[in-house]
Amino acid sequence: MKVPCVRRDGLLVLDKPPGLSSTQALAQARHRLRACKGGHTGTLDPLATGVLVLCFGEATKAASFLVDSDKRYRVAITLGVSTTTYDREGEVVARRPVTVSDAALRAAVGRFIGRIDQTPPRFSAIKQDGRPFYERARRGDEARPASRSVVVTGIEIIDREDMMLTLDVACGKGFYVRSLAHDLGEALGCGGHVAELRRLAVGRFTLDQAVALTDVGPDTALLESDAALTGLPSVVLPGFLARAVMRGQGVHIGGREQEGWVRLYDDSGVFLGVGWSAAAGEIRPKRLWIGAPGHVEPMDARG
Repeated sequence: MKVPCVRRDGLLVLDKPPGLSSTQALAQARHRLRACKGGHTGTLDPLATGVLVLCFGEATKAASFLVDSDKRYRVAITLGVSTTTYDREGEVVARRPVTVSDAALRAAVGRFIGRIDQTPPRFSAIKQDGRPFYERARRGDEARPASRSVVVTGIEIIDREDMMLTLDVACGKGFYVRSLAHDLGEALGCGGHVAELRRLAVGRFTLDQAVALTDVGPDTALLESDAALTGLPSVVLPGFLARAVMRGQGVHIGGREQEGWVRLYDDSGVFLGVGWSAAAGEIRPKRLWIGAPGHVEPMDARG
């Protein structure tokens, strides 16, 4: 007998187990929660573990804000061995001796900190003409994704023992740890690939908050939807303006000069949704939460 789903609104910080894609981990968590609607906020490779923030119900409207969040990883890199996928699951394409001094390693790592150009792996989900590059790579196509500018805010050498190197990496959106492992190995003249990868944090969400997939069930508590938006300034609207916003109408308030996304609340502290703060103090509703007081699902409030 099929178990009916229920509406669940909120966030779940999952400690993704190895061997599952992000989509598979989401599907299993959604089934365990019996949630009708869900989405994830950034892909983790199947071999990777760690923080995967899942959004359910109305919280899926906040997913795009988390996709762009900074991230932290701990990665174990095997030096001296290069693979097709830049990780341990690929075919070995080269083996070279590792004769790198600690000083040379520190110097090489330092060149990957800051704003750098990085080419994503051929085996990646990036799409060209509607098709992911990993499909092309599996057919033997040598096409590669275009290089992109990414930001690395820090790399710390945690341990080095023989061919194994462990790093902590703090980075911005669009960064590929597999490319770092490959490119660093090439810079050292010996090659390298990811042996283990664990995501430590996505924005403000860390492993300390993460729940194991096996512990997720119908009674698992979810974080409030606006927990995904704490990086945005908040605007509290008095009753009559809150009601207008929930009808999809723009409103004017004083005291705001900067443009940008804002969290919207009514004067009793109820979260209403996300708006855009435009010039001259205008607040335009963009993503309203169904179930918030006064919500009538207006056409011009969607998007």
